[in-house]
Amino acid sequence: MTMTLSIADISTLDDGRLRADLEALLEDAVNSGASVGYHAPLAPHWKRAFWDGVAGLLSGGAHRLLIACGPDGDLLGSVQLALCTKPNGAHRAEVQKLLVFTRHRRNGVARRLMAAVEDTARGLGRSLLVLDTLKGDSGEPFYEATGWRRAGLIPGYTVEADGAFHDTVLFYKTL
Repeated sequence: MTMTLSIADISTLDDGRLRADLEALLEDAVNSGASVGYHAPLAPHWKRAFWDGVAGLLSGGAHRLLIACGPDGDLLGSVQLALCTKPNGAHRAEVQKLLVFTRHRRNGVARRLMAAVEDTARGLGRSLLVLDTLKGDSGEPFYEATGWRRAGLIPGYTVEADGAFHDTVLFYKTL
């Protein structure tokens, strides 16, 4: 089932309600096992610090934040696009932190966010996108199903909540 939603490109994180919703989104993702740099339970200072960092990146102009909202205006998910600023990389960007509230998963939100981030990248003159995901995570088959190509694997890239090192899979997509 695909739900009705809208996608917005957010340039600042000054809106208090949006900021609270984004913090709740990160907490929901981490607490449901997403490998996004943090371990559950997510402490409040990490939620603030993460989105403070994103706010700083947005103000620099080389970072984009796309959010998906339902028909009632509630936040459903987000994704980020980090634009390479080096002269030899002006054609590429990295997709980061695709997050969807657990209660809205399997409704097409992630697919719509990925399509929107790809359209945004194209509009910014980017023709190559890269991303990484935890090996064995649900993201791996999702990215393959949406046209991303596996580029390789980095062993022991992250230490997860179980204390063990885990591999990450690198993907790319030519637009």
